[in-house]
Amino acid sequence: MRSVARAIQNQVLKASRAFPAVVVTGPRRAGKTTLLRRLFPRAGYVLLEDPDVRARASSDPRALIEELQPPVLFDEIQNAPELFAYIRSHIDRQPRKMGQWLFTGSQEAPLMRGVTESMAGRAAVLQLLPLSLAETSRVNLLSGGYPEVLARPSDRALWFSSYIQTYLERDVRSIVNVRDLGTFRRFLALLAARHGQILNRTDLAAPLGVSVPTIGDWLHVLEITGQIILVPPYFENFGKRLIKSPKLYLLDSGMACYLLGIRTQAELDRSPFLGALFEGFVASEILKSQVNRGQRKELYHFRDRQGLEVDFLFPASRALWMVECKASKTVRPEMAGPMQSLRRSIKTQASIQSVVVHRKPAGAPLTRALAPGVAALDLQAFVDRISSRT
Repeated sequence: MRSVARAIQNQVLKASRAFPAVVVTGPRRAGKTTLLRRLFPRAGYVLLEDPDVRARASSDPRALIEELQPPVLFDEIQNAPELFAYIRSHIDRQPRKMGQWLFTGSQEAPLMRGVTESMAGRAAVLQLLPLSLAETSRVNLLSGGYPEVLARPSDRALWFSSYIQTYLERDVRSIVNVRDLGTFRRFLALLAARHGQILNRTDLAAPLGVSVPTIGDWLHVLEITGQIILVPPYFENFGKRLIKSPKLYLLDSGMACYLLGIRTQAELDRSPFLGALFEGFVASEILKSQVNRGQRKELYHFRDRQGLEVDFLFPASRALWMVECKASKTVRPEMAGPMQSLRRSIKTQASIQSVVVHRKPAGAPLTRALAPGVAALDLQAFVDRISSRT
């Protein structure tokens, strides 16, 4: 696959001109190292997954840093967080030299502890997620957005299998004590089967024979390492009895398809999970559009106890967006009903954009009015719209 320009790169370059250090976090294999090495080709490179380098960083961090000539890229800095304190002293001696220290990290919570303790005010922190549909048309529901999967789609199943094994052995065990990896693998498959549903920790714990606190710990690990999305309920008080639990999605649709045993497009089209997978794909694209612009992740769902439900709400360009996701290629006016009902209850100063997002049929227009105040957009048109306006 040809090199793809990442949508976040302008934010990274802007940060490098404003801060002495730049930290790029995100899931493993999302393209963090490739991005920074392309943007800063003259920077030195230190791979902290190399056992010898990691040993030097642990035994004599000052010597390691003093022999380097900035700018320097430290890859997978979570393996040597003790370096932050020594790099801070270098920054403080030359506080006006920007973009001299570059870091990637795959374990956001442990990495963030080092940043907040040692680099507060000295480092910009950005997150890189897998490729989005706005960045390349190769991204799709079956394959997801990991660059290596898109480069070799025929090896998709082997890649995801290897990724899960590596992820389990390296990231999960380094953060939380997982005694039975087999049970954790079943937990991942169970999450895929609950993709798009309201999170119920008790329902996840019972079939696995583990405690609810254990499920909470595992979900926390998956969230901080960029594997799942927990979408909280919309917080405005409507005078309604609301469902207050988050909805659960796997971040990458390709990973979700793999865990569900979906191997081909034909299997995906027939799958009972198609609707939930499409919904999760839309959620992922919304979040990618936000983080690629250096914005906060703000994505919500709405469901009340009377059955009124709207898939997603999020702020963008001084407007509140409501989104209903339909994997169907045929859209009907009644699909706009939940958003119209909720719109009548919302008290907000912002304008409201209501959209039904659907799969694109052959030869159909990019957008059309579905009902008063509600537009129908195919997936590509929706992604293009939010990527240009958020």
